[in-house]
Amino acid sequence: MEEQTIFELIHNMESFTNKLIVQWNKTFNEDLGVSHVLVLGHLKQNGQSRPSDIAKALGLTPPTLSYLSDKLVAKKLAVRNVDESDRRIIYLEITDQGAEVLMRATLEGQRLKRDLFEKLSEQDRTQMTEIYKKLNLLE
Repeated sequence: MEEQTIFELIHNMESFTNKLIVQWNKTFNEDLGVSHVLVLGHLKQNGQSRPSDIAKALGLTPPTLSYLSDKLVAKKLAVRNVDESDRRIIYLEITDQGAEVLMRATLEGQRLKRDLFEKLSEQDRTQMTEIYKKLNLLE
């Protein structure tokens, strides 16, 4: 019985996450996916970074990151910089336009979550908060 409950919990979490991503993609009209925004977020938080480091930090494969980077550079949301001391090393850096898109994406995500969580009762939100706190303490 416990295994069925865990399966149901995982299924419902994944369904909720997928629903949120689909809604975000519908309302955020920038022709970018969540992975693109995650890369921009990494660059904003960490500064210019080597693509291999970004891929590792986000759990992406190098070819996937290469694809994402190409699109970000083409849309002028990021730039590639060559390391002057070792020209074989390339860095990816967020542009001002990329930071603006990241801010709008973040605000849209927050709006979607707020709209969803407002549908819950105060008691449900408090209970969810406590559950997430417990989950964040687990390793």
